[in-house]
Amino acid sequence: MIERGAFQRVFILGMDGAGSFARNANAPHVHSFAERGLLTYEAQAVVPTISAECWGSILHGVKPEAHGLTNERADKSSFPDDSHHPSVFRLARERWPHAKLASFTAWSPINRGIIEDGAGVYKVSLPDEPLTSAVLDYLTDNPDVKLLFLQLDEPDGAGHRSGYGADSPEYLQAIEQSDRLIGTILAKIEELGLAGDSLVMVVTDHGGGGISRNDHGSDHPQDKTVFWGCSGPGIEPGTAVPEMTITDIAAIVAYALDFDAPAHWDAKLPASIFGHGR
Repeated sequence: MIERGAFQRVFILGMDGAGSFARNANAPHVHSFAERGLLTYEAQAVVPTISAECWGSILHGVKPEAHGLTNERADKSSFPDDSHHPSVFRLARERWPHAKLASFTAWSPINRGIIEDGAGVYKVSLPDEPLTSAVLDYLTDNPDVKLLFLQLDEPDGAGHRSGYGADSPEYLQAIEQSDRLIGTILAKIEELGLAGDSLVMVVTDHGGGGISRNDHGSDHPQDKTVFWGCSGPGIEPGTAVPEMTITDIAAIVAYALDFDAPAHWDAKLPASIFGHGR
């Protein structure tokens, strides 16, 4: 059993709109989580399967009807610092007042309207390539970061342009490019000697192409089924993958960083990851 708070830091490395289609792409860094720890292509997003609703549930641990986030709201207004539904960043800040927290997003409304301004989070919003370079530079200078979140955007953009799914070459190429960028960050984590006491997660927020080839938002399996994986010390390679929703990621972060998950969270700690749970 892995004890609560056993990790010095958590990395959440995400790509937008990739659904479960990483399994159809040449994405060796995502695929490697099956050997690093655990990986599933059957995790479930929340409905509606839209970016703000889904990233909001990942970061706030509740369903969309609770956090109330939409793409329009996230784009136009900051998330309240005193909300009854705090993000993992705000809770980490309360638990670790002097810790370094960082969020790097290609879709700027995450930084602007989903993560609280008052949580003391270092925020960068740039296109995917320069964003990844910014992460690498930040890690070099701040290896003691406590919680780092990354969101790459291009898979979703390619899906909207050319269609989602295993039969869309541009879409699969965008997943492969995101996988390459995530691979450079994984390599930096290893280079800096951080892998030995870090929990690393890879995730996507939603898929697409279920009802409309170039869109998403429904509860169709192509929109709702997503990949998720994690690795870290004590997580045995090939660990059984529990049934889970993306909302549960917040509970995993809370356990790993030793802060209390609010009782009203929809997020639950999945069984088997740390040796116990639901």
